[in-house]
Amino acid sequence: MNINGIQSVHGAHSLSGPHLSQRAAGNATARPTTTDQLEISLSAQSALSETDIRSDRVAQIKQQIAEGSYETADKLDAALERLIDQLG
Repeated sequence: MNINGIQSVHGAHSLSGPHLSQRAAGNATARPTTTDQLEISLSAQSALSETDIRSDRVAQIKQQIAEGSYETADKLDAALERLIDQLG
């Protein structure tokens, strides 16, 4: 989303991976294989175990994201309003 002052707001753009230069695109074998990892500290694990996680709500949101129905114009408008309020 591009925000150019309060008067000009462009819509959200779809997510896409990083753009490759022509040199990198021509040599696909040079790309390293990466794996995402997450490590949670013991203190964070302890805090998480004391937190009530709504598994049903998490599953519902994951499903909406997978279907592409999670981000709606209403949600984006509300987020934009909150941002404008914070910027004052």
